[in-house]
Amino acid sequence: MGVSDEGGQASIELVAALPVVALLAALCWQLALAGHAAWLTANAARSAARAEIVGRSARSAARSAVPRSLQRGLEVERLGGGRVRVSARVPWVLSHWPSPIRVSATAALGEQQ
Repeated sequence: MGVSDEGGQASIELVAALPVVALLAALCWQLALAGHAAWLTANAARSAARAEIVGRSARSAARSAVPRSLQRGLEVERLGGGRVRVSARVPWVLSHWPSPIRVSATAALGEQQ
């Protein structure tokens, strides 16, 4: 067994490991997207609650606080007493299909009734 035989084996092992590495990278990126969507949804809920408390459109405020990629599945629910719940779909890393995974946040400003 020579040195060239071992070099070929290492190349085969590297090629076999690349799909696993790519899958792990995509999974990590998907988790980062989910966290970012949750953070943006919380910000949109605060904006919607501020708009609700001053008599403006909570839906418009929430939509203006998120990027276009989250606006498609955005849901805004007015809970009363200045409370607003905003829910958005987590975007997929590798496709433009709608995601079944949602994140939501609730914000309240003013006095609770």
